[in-house]
Amino acid sequence: MGVNFGYSGNMESSDAAAAFAALSQATRLDLMRLLIAEGASGLPAGDLSLRLGLPPSTLSFHLAALERAGLTQSTRHGRQIIHAVRLAGLRQLLAFLTETCCSGRPELCGDLARMLPPPPDEDKGMTPAFNVLFLCTHNSARSIMAEAILRQISGSRFQAYSAGSDPNAAPNPEVIDKLRTFGHDIGALRSKSWHELTGPDAPRMDFVIALCDTLEGQTCPDFGDLAVTAAWPLPDPAKFTGNATERATMLNELYASLHRRLQIFTALPFASLDRMAVKARLNEIATNGIPARNGVR
Repeated sequence: MGVNFGYSGNMESSDAAAAFAALSQATRLDLMRLLIAEGASGLPAGDLSLRLGLPPSTLSFHLAALERAGLTQSTRHGRQIIHAVRLAGLRQLLAFLTETCCSGRPELCGDLARMLPPPPDEDKGMTPAFNVLFLCTHNSARSIMAEAILRQISGSRFQAYSAGSDPNAAPNPEVIDKLRTFGHDIGALRSKSWHELTGPDAPRMDFVIALCDTLEGQTCPDFGDLAVTAAWPLPDPAKFTGNATERATMLNELYASLHRRLQIFTALPFASLDRMAVKARLNEIATNGIPARNGVR
């Protein structure tokens, strides 16, 4: 179990001691300095291993200690594990040191906690409505299907979007026919670049869910520090070779898999979960929530 210090409330002495104990080792200090320099975007474990010259097993040991202390967090992006500093935890540690400074006047010693960026709301419960972006390379099948399903089952609690790193000219005709058969409104569905959903005028995404193992080596754009990311890898219909009956079966199973995942997702108790807990639930949906059948999860 990790140290319990959310952004609201005071840090306990025992939690502070655990955080300092985790930092009382040169390699972990080097790790923290490197992660602080990278900010909220973090670094993959492989990059950390290369930069610090550490074997993966040694790196994993030290990262686990920092995460248990509430100073870092890890998230899965495709096949990579991304590690990042938890600014909320670091801020509280600094606040713990300075809150009694100069007879309760921390500003006299620089109020170190104020030197960090404004605190993200990572430890507060999340409340709909949410913007949800589904990504796959060509934005023609899986992500289009997910967008249509979420729009149909979520009401006003979620706004669904989809995009790709290398979008096709139009969605997959078989996918569009399948969605029409299941009663979806397909009028607004189109393939588009993810760059349409970046920039100051774009809607702020609360969730970004990749539906393929990798986006063909692409690096995702910045969708904001507070977006909860997840990877739900599913087979690409464009790569499936079979007769018409086999393809129809594959699309039915893909649709059923996405529908079930999104039903679980929309039923999560968001108001009682902080962002890291929501992230963990999304990972569970990807790995444990859906039984595999014929290669489709």
